Amino acid sequence: MRKLFTYNSAFWIGLFALTWVLSSYSFALYKALDARWIIRFPKQWELNLDGVISDFLNWLVESAGFYLFSFKDVTRFVASLIEAPYQILRNLLIEGFSMGVGASATQILPSLSWIAVIVIVTAIGRYAKDWTLAGLVGACFLYLAVFGQWESAMVTLASVLIAVPIGVVGGLFLGIAAYRVAWVNHVLRPILDLMQTVPVFAYLVPILILFGFGPVAALVATVIYALPPMVRVTIVALQSVPPELVEAGKMAGCTKRQIMWKVLVPSAKPTLMVGVNQVIMLSLNMVIIASMIGAGGLGFDVLASLRRLDIGAGIEAGLAIVVMAIALDRASQAFSERGYQAALKGNFLQRHPYSFVAIAVTLVTLVIGLAVPAIQTYPASLTVTTGAFWSDAMKWINVNFFDTLEAIKVVLLQWLLLPVKGFFTGIPWAWGILAMVLIGWRIGGLALGVAALLMMSFIAASGLWAKAMVTIYLCSVSVLIATLIGIPLGIWAAEKPRAGRIILGAMDTLQTLPSFVYLIPVIMLFRVGDFSAMIAVVLYALAPAVRYAAHGLREVPDQLIEAGQMAGCTPKQILRRIKLPLATPHLLLGLNQTTMLALSMLVITALVGTRDLGQEVYIALTKANAGAGIVAGLSVAFIAIMTDRIVTALADKQRKRLGV
Repeated sequence: MRKLFTYNSAFWIGLFALTWVLSSYSFALYKALDARWIIRFPKQWELNLDGVISDFLNWLVESAGFYLFSFKDVTRFVASLIEAPYQILRNLLIEGFSMGVGASATQILPSLSWIAVIVIVTAIGRYAKDWTLAGLVGACFLYLAVFGQWESAMVTLASVLIAVPIGVVGGLFLGIAAYRVAWVNHVLRPILDLMQTVPVFAYLVPILILFGFGPVAALVATVIYALPPMVRVTIVALQSVPPELVEAGKMAGCTKRQIMWKVLVPSAKPTLMVGVNQVIMLSLNMVIIASMIGAGGLGFDVLASLRRLDIGAGIEAGLAIVVMAIALDRASQAFSERGYQAALKGNFLQRHPYSFVAIAVTLVTLVIGLAVPAIQTYPASLTVTTGAFWSDAMKWINVNFFDTLEAIKVVLLQWLLLPVKGFFTGIPWAWGILAMVLIGWRIGGLALGVAALLMMSFIAASGLWAKAMVTIYLCSVSVLIATLIGIPLGIWAAEKPRAGRIILGAMDTLQTLPSFVYLIPVIMLFRVGDFSAMIAVVLYALAPAVRYAAHGLREVPDQLIEAGQMAGCTPKQILRRIKLPLATPHLLLGLNQTTMLALSMLVITALVGTRDLGQEVYIALTKANAGAGIVAGLSVAFIAIMTDRIVTALADKQRKRLGV
């Protein structure tokens, strides 16, 4: 065992040392030999995939046909199917129902009043759980009205209400198909892996080309982005149903369809509702980001504020997103945890009292609102704006703590970020590919080594090696800091239950926030650049490191802890010698999830000036260059897939070593 340990150590130390030497002297070697190919992939060998993909998409939009109809007819048909219910919801929540066009249009029915919407969501909260949740959800929506964010919030809510049912139903049926048919599962698995690793901006570029600029394109991108978790959760949920229940259904004479819809789906409902919660939160996140291609709503308000550096308006819109995210997350979680409820007896009022109240309030406010505008629309004179307060607060922080913040920034840049950036960006592309092949082979075997060869070669041949190294550098530093903060917090949460409730509650809140929200305070305090991007990524990716550490420590068997205590171990020794080694697989899974979130957030941080693959995707989006956006997005996805496979292989090895 010692020889194996020594050999492994020598391998990793030697690989790192050789990489460091080549990284340090690659530029000098290029100058001495006049061989530019050492640091840059030869231009004549680069793939022209971006041009091929762009030409293909243009052909689809402009020329492709299927005998009776063209591809453009298909996209227009899909757009019309989505646009019709979306417009109905906009009319219901914001604009009202009208007849006619333009200035000659006359309103025949107003939209739901702000009072009616608040009562409806409060009733939903009470139905889902209790009055505490009802009060929270109602207060969140009241906040949107009082602080002048109502109209934008309703635009965002309309988008979510359209995207979620499509994502849930589509994911459910795809999951059922994968559960029933083995080859469908085999085909879907790599597609889902790719969809969940491709950065969000990369979804927007081809959708923009195919569907044009507007809310419909944003909804299509949202559905595609939110679909994979529902498919995966459906497969896992159906596979988790006890076989005894299925056998009982067969013995009762149920057909395959009856077993699916009368046995499997009802039994898997609690897990399926977790998938619904994921679809809701991912839809909200994507709707915010999709404001860049015409989604409107709160995301557009944040984006516009960032562009004009309006601190107050940006924070106001960001807080509105946070409030809506908390309301939707808590309500959907309550539905997922809701057990079986016996059917109530009596008339409609007795069986559905909260629905009756919601309908009654809607009708009453509809009638009174025609005469009293304040009932229909929250009075503008009563709205509260905190824009000036947040602007002054940020100015005060910058004036009084500028030196402290700048000192922290300079220290981290000088002693951490810049050295790591120099190390990664100096690695010659040929050695970088070989090093990744060796890492993949050593950890996961030949198959992972070959996969690393193909993926890293794709990145180099696409001319994106330098950008990819910046992405890897930022991801590495962010994950390192998130792990160093997250694991101690997770240990604290596991060892101290009272602190655990506060820490895990804070992590719950962080996980509900859409990624755009993290950019606002970071830009205001640290301006643009790699340091700002790193801070935003750490905040966004912190939660998995904390959660998996706490969960791993709590999963350690009590018998082993008692054995350690009987052997005379102190609490610190039990933690260091028993709990942490046994929790290593969970810690590695937390590292994996932290890395995935970091890569996802790095694409968003292109808005704060990072010069990485995220910037390539963002530039492609602004120029509507679908080919370049897809190639850069695939490069990020390949980095994520390699990281996922390597960390998963390490976790599997640790489980085998521990015998779990």
